[in-house]
Amino acid sequence: MEFDLFTAAAEDRAEKEPTARPLAVRMRPRTLDEVVGQRHVLRPGSPLRRLVGEGGGGPAGPSSVILWGPPGTGKTTLAYVVSQATDKRFVELSAITAGVKEVRAVIDGARRSSGAYGKDTVLFLDEIHRFSKAQQDSLLPAVENRWVTLIAATTENPHFSVISPLLSRSLLLTLEPLDEEDLRALLRRAVADERGLAAAVTLPEDTEGHLLRIAGGDARRALTALEAGAGAALSKGESEIGLATLEEAVDRAAVRYDRDGDQHYDVASAFIKSIRGSDVDAALHYLARMVEAGEDPRFIARRLMISASEDIGLADPTALPTAVAAAQAVAMIGFPEAAITLGHATIALALAPKSNAAVVAIGEAQGDVRAGLAGPVPRHLRDSHYKGAEKLGHGQGYRYPHDLPGGIAAQQYAPDAVHGKRYYRPTGHGAEARYTEILDRVRRRLSGAQDS
Repeated sequence: MEFDLFTAAAEDRAEKEPTARPLAVRMRPRTLDEVVGQRHVLRPGSPLRRLVGEGGGGPAGPSSVILWGPPGTGKTTLAYVVSQATDKRFVELSAITAGVKEVRAVIDGARRSSGAYGKDTVLFLDEIHRFSKAQQDSLLPAVENRWVTLIAATTENPHFSVISPLLSRSLLLTLEPLDEEDLRALLRRAVADERGLAAAVTLPEDTEGHLLRIAGGDARRALTALEAGAGAALSKGESEIGLATLEEAVDRAAVRYDRDGDQHYDVASAFIKSIRGSDVDAALHYLARMVEAGEDPRFIARRLMISASEDIGLADPTALPTAVAAAQAVAMIGFPEAAITLGHATIALALAPKSNAAVVAIGEAQGDVRAGLAGPVPRHLRDSHYKGAEKLGHGQGYRYPHDLPGGIAAQQYAPDAVHGKRYYRPTGHGAEARYTEILDRVRRRLSGAQDS
């Protein structure tokens, strides 16, 4: 199905119901000069500028453009800007719902429009990586003959997800996550602009800073969170979006999925906490209560597998295999015999040495990622096994650990934003105690220091 955008009816409806659309849609830039970030593809004389008719009498703009970048970096926005800045028929397709039939219909319509009215067509194809090879092949004649100007968007590496003939006929533009200054400008514009919040609320500095952290370089995420916070503030009759109000607003969606705490979850909670506390008798009591109540044995087995990693980890490396084996046995034998297997695993986990170092490590790492500390992968670590990678500088300077004494290469592995972070801190409990010395030696070698 195709969509002719920005028709008179759509504009009239938008004017009558300006707040019916999401804030991210209302604040979509109308010109390239309103686009924040992506300066490397918006410089004067760039292909995108020429595509919308800027740049005087220079070479014509590209006939096909592929926009590659993470969510919220402006791929769809740039396509909409092109549609508004050019006197061309604009059609949008999503690779999620469209197929070869829809593509051919658009191409046929483009040829008729060009022949009958002299009006060229811009085809925006979102998520092109979801198209099969045959579906992408159907685009080639239109691109080759310039029946359409194709703007395709993808979040996946097009060297893998786009067929070579189409890639070779297209200009590939890589979009980057927005930096804090870009997002700050975007948020402040959304608060003040009549299309946005029209200064109905103010955005204190601490709230703005939190929005920047949770956005992670994603403009859509930033505007969605801002809209949620503004809605919560206005519903309370507040004139500013307080930090507590914002946190409440953005967390609310996750809270909705929590189920009420009842006897079922109380007993399961007590079961896991007894294992964590090494009280084997209490753990067996709660296990027996669940078994006698007819609890699904697979539910109990899943809780044991979680406990093995969350509360024991490398203090006893056999804990997780024990829990997994119990889950597999339970699936094969069922009750009543499964109660014995569950008891076996419960005793083993309750008496095992305890460490939460694994859960702390991944929790802190996830926290940093959610806070926006997720910069680009260092170039020497990027995949270099595909055509075009060398031109991008991927893999250059990588040191192969197996070629070095000790099998450890002193080089940067983490992105700049978290380089030097220490997430895993082994305890002195059980088998994990030996990892303290090993980890200290490995980290020294990675930093380039020599063992004494």
